[in-house]
Amino acid sequence: MQPNQYRDVRLEKLEKLKGLGLEAWPRKAKRTHGIAQLAAAYADAEAWPNEKLEGLEFTVSVMGRVLAIREMGKSVFAHLTENGEKIQGFFRMNDLSETSWEVIKLLDMGDFISVTGPLMRTKTGELSVRVKEIQFLSKALLPLPEKWHGLQDKEQRYRQRYLDLISNGEVLKTFQTRSRIVSAVRRFMEEQGYLEVETPMMQPIPGGATARPFITHHNALDMDLYLRIAPELYLKRLIVGGFEKVFEINRSFRNEGISVRHNPEFTMMEMYEAGSDLRDMMALTENLFLTVTREVMGSQQLPWGEEMISYAAPFRRLTMKDAIAQYGAIDRHLLEDGDSVRALARAVHIEEAETKTVGTLLGDLFEHHAEKQLIQPTFITDYPIELSPLTKTLEGDDRFVDRFELFIGGMELANAYSELNDPIDQMGRFQAQMDEREAGNDEAMLLDQDFVTSLEHGLPPTGGEGIGIDRLVMLLTNSASIRDVILFPLMRPTKPAESEEKE
Repeated sequence: MQPNQYRDVRLEKLEKLKGLGLEAWPRKAKRTHGIAQLAAAYADAEAWPNEKLEGLEFTVSVMGRVLAIREMGKSVFAHLTENGEKIQGFFRMNDLSETSWEVIKLLDMGDFISVTGPLMRTKTGELSVRVKEIQFLSKALLPLPEKWHGLQDKEQRYRQRYLDLISNGEVLKTFQTRSRIVSAVRRFMEEQGYLEVETPMMQPIPGGATARPFITHHNALDMDLYLRIAPELYLKRLIVGGFEKVFEINRSFRNEGISVRHNPEFTMMEMYEAGSDLRDMMALTENLFLTVTREVMGSQQLPWGEEMISYAAPFRRLTMKDAIAQYGAIDRHLLEDGDSVRALARAVHIEEAETKTVGTLLGDLFEHHAEKQLIQPTFITDYPIELSPLTKTLEGDDRFVDRFELFIGGMELANAYSELNDPIDQMGRFQAQMDEREAGNDEAMLLDQDFVTSLEHGLPPTGGEGIGIDRLVMLLTNSASIRDVILFPLMRPTKPAESEEKE
């Protein structure tokens, strides 16, 4: 049967429901309990056998989507689901009015109903409502996916996430877990004395990271604006203004490629603390990850693919050069010489090895040899200055900066700095970025003169960090793709022909 035929049949049933004098789309559901609430309280068959349930002598009303219907003569069993939990409705002809029995005959999988009655347990031990009253709530005019227990087409799952959530219980659980992770992160930060703030999503100058922005236009002001690539420069303005500890859980946008670890619209948290440095950010991060993992997931060891990751502190620390040497099986001293670094880059076919700076090539070599090998939590430190235009240099070596990136499961989770607070040095870094942009690097930063001006009013020593929330959720839920943890990931539009073929 084609979708249109299913729809026609269901429309006929809808008209019959109206013919029974029922309101087809009522404004409110009769509901005293959530299904999840009852399941949590009474699902244990040993603690709550049928005799004990019947002794409760109270009536419940629950609403849910019909996921299965089974007829047995003058009895009907239907599974209702809400919020990822199920309960069974047990309908007997003798318990219901003639109209209610007719309603049951007109139900389809996917419909919403409310049922009222006492709790009971069937002979198979299933928690059920012995239905005395039924309220029709919503007719599903289109059927659920075939074999409702699982959409298999990933593209369809992402495009029609609502069907994915209905069909796949694990998917719903993942996104419920995501919400709990974000809540736990927020609680942790507030308990550390940080204040949550909000900064602009539309900015006159994109800053805080090296990335290609999305551009929009404000008609009334007749000016171009950029969707933010990071909130960093605004958050540091707040430290200048007198805030001690601030954080923002925010949406950021980067006009770049899509992969299993990248989506153009993503969620990150950035935080800044006056008076702190990189070592303070390390300790905060270890505590944050361990606390959230224990609180939400119930363990400090969690699976990631075939690996088991421990979030116990302290995390391992490696300099970028040490990581390249270890995982690339390269003599460490070769990384101290520019010509040797260039030769190593040529050997692994890094693009533009002859023209890139030595610092940039070290970053490329790290990505090539080490990044995917860093499964257990590892802080990578001592980054070349070319890769970090907003960071203090290392004491005694101004070619490198006081920065770490945290890698877990072979991907970057966090990025932290001892923030650059010298306005003269910052102006020089911006100018170097502008030179790169003129040379053709459209991801290089633009000059933000107001930010430099804010630094000239005085920024105290400050530690700052950004954490990828989507990737954190990927890790903790053992999800291989970022699309599996973003409710509505960006998708290429379907062509009309593709839509017709699927129908």
